[in-house]
Amino acid sequence: MLDKIALTLLVIGGINWGSIGIFQFDIVAFICGGQTGIISRIIYVIVGLSAIWCSSLLFRDSRDTIMDDSTASSGV
Repeated sequence: MLDKIALTLLVIGGINWGSIGIFQFDIVAFICGGQTGIISRIIYVIVGLSAIWCSSLLFRDSRDTIMDDSTASSGV
């Protein structure tokens, strides 16, 4: 579950960075009152932490994930 939340936050952060690169428009800063606003900074930190978390997905053994998913769905 934590992996899905972190990945969702990472996608949102990627969309924000895309809007900055293409349109020079920071969606988070616009919604939360500027880049230096406390809420904006908290969102930036959370997205950064989720990027660090998602980088661990690169080094996990995929066989363990498949086994975990199948046992979770079977109710074991």
